[in-house]
Amino acid sequence: MRNVPGSNLNVRSDTTLLKPLSRARLIWLVALAIAILFVLYRCTAGGDDAPEYQTSVAERGNVVSRVSTSGSLQAVVTVDVGSQVSGRVQELYADFNSTVKKGQKIAKIDPSLFEASVIQAEANVTAARANVTKLTVTAEDAERQAKRASEVYEQRLISETERDNAVATARAARAGVEQAVGQLAQARASLSQAQTNMRYTDILSPTDGVVISRAVNVGQTVAASLQAPVIFTIAQDLRAMEVHTNVAESDIGRLQKGMRVSFTVDAYPGEPFRGSIRDIRNAPQVVQNVVTYDAVIDVSNAELKLKPGMTATVSVVTDRRHDVLSVPNAALRFRPEGTPAGAPGGGAQRERAPGAQSGQGGQAEQGNWRRNRDAGAANGDDGPPPVAKRSLYVLINDKPVAREVTTGISDGRITEITGGDLKEGEQVIVGTVGQNSQGQRAGQQRGPRIL
Repeated sequence: MRNVPGSNLNVRSDTTLLKPLSRARLIWLVALAIAILFVLYRCTAGGDDAPEYQTSVAERGNVVSRVSTSGSLQAVVTVDVGSQVSGRVQELYADFNSTVKKGQKIAKIDPSLFEASVIQAEANVTAARANVTKLTVTAEDAERQAKRASEVYEQRLISETERDNAVATARAARAGVEQAVGQLAQARASLSQAQTNMRYTDILSPTDGVVISRAVNVGQTVAASLQAPVIFTIAQDLRAMEVHTNVAESDIGRLQKGMRVSFTVDAYPGEPFRGSIRDIRNAPQVVQNVVTYDAVIDVSNAELKLKPGMTATVSVVTDRRHDVLSVPNAALRFRPEGTPAGAPGGGAQRERAPGAQSGQGGQAEQGNWRRNRDAGAANGDDGPPPVAKRSLYVLINDKPVAREVTTGISDGRITEITGGDLKEGEQVIVGTVGQNSQGQRAGQQRGPRIL
């Protein structure tokens, strides 16, 4: 039994000594794993029970409701100048940006064919006139013969048939004269038409203005068979222009004639231009099932900075409030996790703030807060605000507490609070740290600060 290889006694002794040591190590490892899992669970559960909120202060300030849209600049009166006759362009007397006067010659169509037509028409008139003279003489002679035949018949020197033949010949000669007179009139009309076409080879300006477009070059042939081909486009007066805008149907009810408008163009990004709404056209414009309406804005362009075709970014102030309680729009959208639908501030009541700008978070929903604005709104006069029942949450003792409020106008970023339980200085919740009310990362949220 002394180190005998393969001895059963020695093997049984070694196994008996190792079993207690392996069991103790296994129990210790299992206990350590359970402790680690317990700590992790407590940390995770504690974080869920006490989320960290993003808040903003409910404070007083000014709120301006706007309608934002885009449009294009156009001259008030634009005339397309074309050619009423076909032919080759012989001369051009105007070009882009040329200032022209009414009746001024601005182009010339080759008149060769029209000159030949005038000469031919004049010859036809001469021939028709001669034919009238000839037939007139013939008719007069036939009338004399008929008169003489009647006298002879009374003396019974000729038969009645001979007399009737002479009278019929005289009447036919008179009809031939009338026919020749008609042919002479037709020839004169053809001459007048040829002369008119000859005059149309001179393209004249129909109005005072500036040439903004030229569509042909010298030597080019224009065909006026179906419609007059456009040669020039003339703007009558570029010192008075207009902006044609595309206003969404959700915003068109907030606009009225006479409202003041400001807009910018890319050519002068830091310079605002002013205008006023002249007309709101009733014809809808439907593009991909989106309905818009054209609000026409009158613009003064005394310095001639604005040019036709420029894109204008338009802003119309539809209402304003001074020194009112306001909160960020994100506070009206925030709902604590687990809030049931139909509860105060629940998902079923979520909606955009009334009066939000188009183009910033989508078009504002026109619910029960929409109202007809009177002419005083165009002058910035304060009136009764639109009413909408909403809910938000304030942070009290690190817990969200629901508050019912009545909202007014919005500028797309902040909304006026016109009534309810909210007080100035309270911390309204706009989101949670790491995630906002829309499920986005907090780093994507702009405006509210973390307190």
